Amino acid sequence: MQAAPPSRAVRRTLVVGLTALALGALPTAAPASTVAPDRASDHVPNAQVINDWSETAAAVVSVDAGRPTAEPFLWYGFVSAAVYNAVVGIEGRYTPYKWRERGPRDASSEAAAAAAARRVLLTYFPASKQRIETAFGSSLAKVPDGRAEDRGVRFGERAAARLIELRENDGRDARVTYDRKPAPGVWRPAPPGFRPFANPWLGKLRPMLFDSPDRFMPGPPPALTSKKYTRDFAEVKATGSKDSTRRTAWQTETARFFSDPLPQQLQAAYRDHAARNGLDIVEAARLFAAANTASADATITTWNSKFTYALWRPVHAIRLADTDGNPATRADRSWEPLLNTPPYPEYMGGHCANDGAVMAVLDRLTGGDIDLRVSSAVTGTTRTYTRAADFDRDVINARVWSGIHFRTADVVGSRVGHRIGDFALDHYFKPLR
Repeated sequence: MQAAPPSRAVRRTLVVGLTALALGALPTAAPASTVAPDRASDHVPNAQVINDWSETAAAVVSVDAGRPTAEPFLWYGFVSAAVYNAVVGIEGRYTPYKWRERGPRDASSEAAAAAAARRVLLTYFPASKQRIETAFGSSLAKVPDGRAEDRGVRFGERAAARLIELRENDGRDARVTYDRKPAPGVWRPAPPGFRPFANPWLGKLRPMLFDSPDRFMPGPPPALTSKKYTRDFAEVKATGSKDSTRRTAWQTETARFFSDPLPQQLQAAYRDHAARNGLDIVEAARLFAAANTASADATITTWNSKFTYALWRPVHAIRLADTDGNPATRADRSWEPLLNTPPYPEYMGGHCANDGAVMAVLDRLTGGDIDLRVSSAVTGTTRTYTRAADFDRDVINARVWSGIHFRTADVVGSRVGHRIGDFALDHYFKPLR
């Protein structure tokens, strides 16, 4: 009789174990779910604290502060990196992020995670103090009172202080002005709101994982008279218009599905993934830190590309096609996209760059079965992805079918994102030898 296939949890344990062995970890290392043998307390750290503070961070950044567009990715990266350092500094197993400190082995990593997240959020979002302190009290209520809790809180504060120190003078909210004059191929504010370029400073920010926003800068977009541009133009004109007869109902649903704010959509998906797959506190902290720092840098790289190349969006490319010097494109002054055009240039696709970074991280952390269940408040539906390639495909298509991107921008964004995600795990969050 043939043996039953191993469960998802067992498969994931095997992937983690084999990765550690390949990198030279000791074969006698304790399983992921065990407590360090020299810890004084019998309390097993609960990974729920990682999900709780992901949810609190989303509420503070995106609800209370209302930070726009892709900016939340930056703040989620800050919080997740500090929480990760607080956890692995006590539990071990993985290298800290840009830090060498180790916490007391008898400290509570739950308390440390909560204290690190609390301090980072209070530093940057003091107006949300009541929400943050309420969440902190709730976290500590789940940890036994005593020396382990106190030491955990103190170490978490140190982890947060290190992150805050690392991000000093990083270029946040710097005065960066977009002053390109409208011309064929050049971005300008789009209807219906005609809003100016949102957060141009993001493109000049110091990344979290590498030194310069130019590190993964893509080459320029296709020339307006090129065959590639002509193909992209024809596709989005036909399938991305508000009243397209070429776009199917499923394609329309896909476009709308991925119009949900991506930073919050992904945080919820990570929380669901961590809970359903039973990740312990260390693996959960690593997942959020790797995915969110990679997303932060994908955002910075994207905004650098948008600011540098300043390519116009399809709405202007199609309405003003008679000015582009390409005899194969035809203008349609009344053309409208399915979804409203975002307030920043077209190339490269930021949604796809962030998705690509996340897919690269998940692909490697899970051994290929990403098991990501994503929900959209816009459509009220949920999709489950087991392969990164399927997620990439749907997102790339969605941005074209929504009428806000040319295909090349999305493909390039996805590729750049994958490179950033791979860089994250090649250089950070690595198993200890």
